[in-house]
Amino acid sequence: MSGRLTIAGLGPGAEDLVTPEVRAALATATDIVGYIPYVARIAPRPGLTLHPSDNRVELDRSRHALEMAAAGRQVVVVSSGDPGVFAMASAVFEAVEAAPEYLSLDIRVLPGITAMLAAAAAAGAPLGHDFCCINLSDNLKPWELVEHRLRLAAQADFAMAFYNPRSKSRPHQFARALEILRAECGSARLITFARAVTTPEQAIRTVTLGEATPEMADMRTVVLVGNAATKRLGPWVYTPRSAGGVV
Repeated sequence: MSGRLTIAGLGPGAEDLVTPEVRAALATATDIVGYIPYVARIAPRPGLTLHPSDNRVELDRSRHALEMAAAGRQVVVVSSGDPGVFAMASAVFEAVEAAPEYLSLDIRVLPGITAMLAAAAAAGAPLGHDFCCINLSDNLKPWELVEHRLRLAAQADFAMAFYNPRSKSRPHQFARALEILRAECGSARLITFARAVTTPEQAIRTVTLGEATPEMADMRTVVLVGNAATKRLGPWVYTPRSAGGVV
């Protein structure tokens, strides 16, 4: 059997949100490659080898997966959420670009439900109109660029979703992000903190920007900020489809 490399999204956390297409790929895999907590979600079985690795070694992980697929293995690289959203699909193609001999491999990307979309569903419909998604980590881009994009997105009146808002190594940056949002959007704008979405630890909290504090977010939190038309409706938050926004 010829080798294949599949890049698959495991969804936001709940096992019933893993797509049937991804389950089928996992069932026929000989090797699973990925970040330690994501590989830990895969049940061991005869004929399957698990290859967990640490964070921030995405290119090494990608090259290892490509080498095994080239040797005839059925390799699945796993990510949480969707593999094309701040995840492993881009890293694999970056590795292929550096080693174009792998272009002849059978490579597939299988979508998954993102934490952003799962969080929005749990809150109601805060992304019901135009929205953007920004990774607040400055691991792969300068913080000045994060601030620039954040300010422009707020000025354009997008609803916004933020990944990786606040870590132990950079707790001050999310405080700065909140300052920018309050300056551009005002203190009454709604912001939702969705932590550990779809898991037993799920917690959804919506406040105004004036009430928001940096401690409300951590690396397991997706943060959703509404646009000027976003409103509360009982326990829900939603953005009308006809939101005109500001110009």
